Amino acid sequence: MLCLSSILAQEKKTLQISRTDNPPKIDGVLDDAAWENAMEAKDFTQFRPTMGVAEKDFQKTVVKMTYDNDAIYIAAYLYDKPELIMKQVTSRDNFGQNDFFLVVLNPNNDAQNDTELVVFPTGTQADAIANPSNGEDFGWNAVWDSAVKIVDDGWIVEMKIPYAVLRFSNQEEPTWGLQFHRQFRQTREQYTWNPLDITKGNIGLYHGELKGLKDIEPPTRLSFYPFASTLINTFDGKTTDDYSLGLDVKYGISENFTLDMTLIPDFSQAGFDNRTLNLGPFEQTFSEQRQFFTEGVDLFSKGNLFFSRRVGNRPSGDVTLNTNEEVTNFPNTVKVLNAAKVSGRTKKGLGIGVFNAITEKTNAIIRDSITGAVREEVVEPLSNYNIIVLDQQFNGNSSISLINTNVTRSGHFRDANVTGLLADITNKKNTYNIEGQVKMSNVNNLDGNTTGLSTFFVARKVHGNFRYSFDHSYADTKYNINDLGLQYRNNFNNFGVDASYRTFEPTKKLNNYYIGTYINYTRLADPGEYTGSSFGFNYNAQTKTLHNFGGNINHQPGKQFDYFEPRAEGRYFIYENRINSNLWVSTNYNKTFAFDANLGGATYFEKNRNTNEYWFGVSPRVRFSDKLLISYSFDYNMIYNDRGYTDTQGNDIIFGERDQKTIVNSISGNYNFNSFHALSLTFRNYWSTVMYDNELFTLQDNGRLTKDTGYTVNDIEDPNVNFNTWNLDFSYSWQFAPGSQLSALYRNQLFNFSNASSDDYFDSLSDLFEQPIQHTFSLRLVYFIDYNNIKNVFNKKSS
Repeated sequence: MLCLSSILAQEKKTLQISRTDNPPKIDGVLDDAAWENAMEAKDFTQFRPTMGVAEKDFQKTVVKMTYDNDAIYIAAYLYDKPELIMKQVTSRDNFGQNDFFLVVLNPNNDAQNDTELVVFPTGTQADAIANPSNGEDFGWNAVWDSAVKIVDDGWIVEMKIPYAVLRFSNQEEPTWGLQFHRQFRQTREQYTWNPLDITKGNIGLYHGELKGLKDIEPPTRLSFYPFASTLINTFDGKTTDDYSLGLDVKYGISENFTLDMTLIPDFSQAGFDNRTLNLGPFEQTFSEQRQFFTEGVDLFSKGNLFFSRRVGNRPSGDVTLNTNEEVTNFPNTVKVLNAAKVSGRTKKGLGIGVFNAITEKTNAIIRDSITGAVREEVVEPLSNYNIIVLDQQFNGNSSISLINTNVTRSGHFRDANVTGLLADITNKKNTYNIEGQVKMSNVNNLDGNTTGLSTFFVARKVHGNFRYSFDHSYADTKYNINDLGLQYRNNFNNFGVDASYRTFEPTKKLNNYYIGTYINYTRLADPGEYTGSSFGFNYNAQTKTLHNFGGNINHQPGKQFDYFEPRAEGRYFIYENRINSNLWVSTNYNKTFAFDANLGGATYFEKNRNTNEYWFGVSPRVRFSDKLLISYSFDYNMIYNDRGYTDTQGNDIIFGERDQKTIVNSISGNYNFNSFHALSLTFRNYWSTVMYDNELFTLQDNGRLTKDTGYTVNDIEDPNVNFNTWNLDFSYSWQFAPGSQLSALYRNQLFNFSNASSDDYFDSLSDLFEQPIQHTFSLRLVYFIDYNNIKNVFNKKSS
């Protein structure tokens, strides 16, 4: 540790870069004149699993850099024994089981806004923008060049990073933040050029510095992504087709700010949602899969006020039916007409983000069952979604932010506005952090406005082996961000404390381990009633052989008051003494065969209740070669005698006792011919049944259940459920030029919902196959055009 302390106490390393008049050819062969006299970055230091260890003699790393008017150039000689280099062929941004070389550039040298560029031994690239608030965003994709060559004593990387990839101001002799990482996948050892202390502070504080850049100017950052797509759908004997031409544009409107627009959005190849049976009181949501909404949205994620699936989601309105009328078509989604975002950061650390999207006016179709007359009714008007973010960073580890989200709908529909003030402050020693948030919502309904308030505060120790925190969260009954955000519930006043111990140095048998515990105490905001408490413990660790394992146990002691399961304001349901536990293991993915597995259960220690739950899952994976990986997943969940909301009859809230069985089978496979050609297959079958006891409960005013009212299943609409879904995706992608791609996708989908809860798995599957199947085929071509390349061609011709 004395050696470690000495290393970490040193000043930041500096790499002096020199200009070249003859840029190197990016081919993985370091015979270019530009590399002859370039300064070397070497003597890397390990930070994982052990900090402060020098690199091995046969695995040294030597990096050189040069630049010209167009780009930064990097050459890395990564010494190693060829048989130790792990090189699984993967798609872009997929690390797989690979060694890697990573470059971090920070033109502002502010420790908070990094550009990460990664190259694997297969030649595949990955890239991300990163900051301590939101971590790494690999949804961001840039266009840059690299080449790899495997040699007798290791592997070589050459990279060309055009200035258009980076955001920087016009400076005469700037100092940039610079860091190099190298990981050896076989041992999971990771090294950096400038030593890194992972016991405190964000890793950006430990970057070295790049000096020597002179007279470089930010280029015109203008690129076009024209695309063409076709979509053919077949369902229940009917075939529809759709053909689209469109354009996405990225434009650097200043040195540090970029405009990103999708002029004619095309989301035809967004993946299927993993639908499940939802018996709970809260809406079911899915992750974003549309690229425009996943790329470069770190600023807009501040305060968790932006849930991009709201844009183009289900219409917000409903229909008013006259006598004998029925809805024949209610759209599930709303078309996005266009979307744009502007984001960037000034020299002084002020981040500014503006997002705007417009969705189409959407109608439902209504038919009179007697006369046959058909009419349309607007269920979503022309709508505008807008976000404005201001984020001031300082001290290399802190920020204060202001964010506003707004939804404006044309005509007599609800509008919404949310404003949040956020602070994330860490002391200069990087030992303690406080975070605070104040957010206010305003919803303008036809019957008036409602204004709600939410706050959050946490204070925590963020250094060393032992850490702890205290937090408080609050939301009143009118706080509502769901027009453009995601909030499952409001009306809470919660307190929490947690503590943990983690290791940063390997022990005799483990690379690392973590032990954590927490206590939560919850109340309603209005009225200020106690709703429950919980505490728990969790543990995870990694062995010397790179197997991971862990477990947890959680307990809700005494009475818990659930104000949401009854689906009626002011009513609550009491349950008592719930305890659950889970164990899991994940074996070393470096092996040809590996697997993940988990086993868990839950029960209630409550009089006159016999609810028990158990679950298990196993996911084996086989890497047949460096090009082919197939994994299978099986998950089983069984709940006996569960109790939950079933129906409402007049003023009576009906609960049922039910058994629920869920089985999920999924398969994924990838065959990568090389870094540019890939086939992928994903399949998922989700099946869940719910079987109710004949006698039903009525919820009493005191939160307890009774059967004295005599309700049975025959008194309500049949609540038994057989829910079955099937999704299959098969795709081929070809990156035929930098930033340009051709992708072909075939999909099919089946869905069945019935009351046949007594059917077994194979009977249910047979019924599923009798349903009409949806077949989808889509083809999409995107071509990248860089304005600077066009300009250079014309300049050469002019010369």
